[in-house]
Amino acid sequence: MNILTTRSYKGETDWCAIANLIDACEAVDRLGEEVSATELKLILDAPKLDQARDVQLWEDGTYKLIGLSLLDMPDLPEEIDACLWFYVHPNVRGAGLEKDIIKWGEKRLREVAKERNLPAKLRTYSREDKTDEMRLLEKQGFEVDRYFWTMARSLAEPIPKPEFPADFALTHVSGEQDIQPWVEMFNQSFIDHWNHHDLTAETVRYWMQDANYQPELDLIAVSGDRKFAAFCDCQIKPQKNAHSGTKDGWIELLGTRRDFRKMGLGKAMLLAGLHKLKAAGANTAKLSVDADSLTGATKLYKSVGFRPMETWIEWAKTV
Repeated sequence: MNILTTRSYKGETDWCAIANLIDACEAVDRLGEEVSATELKLILDAPKLDQARDVQLWEDGTYKLIGLSLLDMPDLPEEIDACLWFYVHPNVRGAGLEKDIIKWGEKRLREVAKERNLPAKLRTYSREDKTDEMRLLEKQGFEVDRYFWTMARSLAEPIPKPEFPADFALTHVSGEQDIQPWVEMFNQSFIDHWNHHDLTAETVRYWMQDANYQPELDLIAVSGDRKFAAFCDCQIKPQKNAHSGTKDGWIELLGTRRDFRKMGLGKAMLLAGLHKLKAAGANTAKLSVDADSLTGATKLYKSVGFRPMETWIEWAKTV
């Protein structure tokens, strides 16, 4: 394979080529859980991402984009837990580019680990039926670290009415004043989940800039003393639905603050989210969940009609 250049991401001028690459991959892979082009753009343009060093593009002899890699590294004090996202054009797969991308990710992560004087681990994902990709990751020294399910439920089936405890009100995110209490609620809700990393108000504020973000679908349960107690962030992704010819809605995040658990808030928020998605035009609800969730999330989802439809694997390698 004749690769002319490898270079860093230049921003908006690269976006058309990146979107075309993602579309070409999606046409072959049909990875329903994969991020859309719009979502990836938010990741690439995030303020904390070092675009010059943490994104790499591969072009062939005609300057056509055939590969893209992104190293996402949360700013943690005790370790570097990085995720490698990568796309390879279907026409050039299996010719060695995947290995080059992984080597680039490992090299860049070692540089950061040395700069910060911290241990580092590299993670990536594959779907369980993508056997070629799984063999590649195994040969490159990755090991299975966790399994995740994509679950789905038809919204044509009856959806029970949510029942909230007394003195709790259902509302939604309504602006800047809600960001900090929402972040505190999220971190307290997910602190005991596997591989949790705290969110910051800056990150949430940036993600709310997504053109597809709908605050009326970002639900919150508020206690009688006005404390944010539980949340259900729902999304409808027009670009992804247009490509797949579906009308899917997503339960992106569902959580209950520690001191408000065992009250039925999680189920009530989930059911409220399903009603909102249906009213917004979705006919199927989907979500991603840790298959070995320590909080009983899979049991909750199954209890309201969700069933596993895809299995995803998280791979990890110490660098």
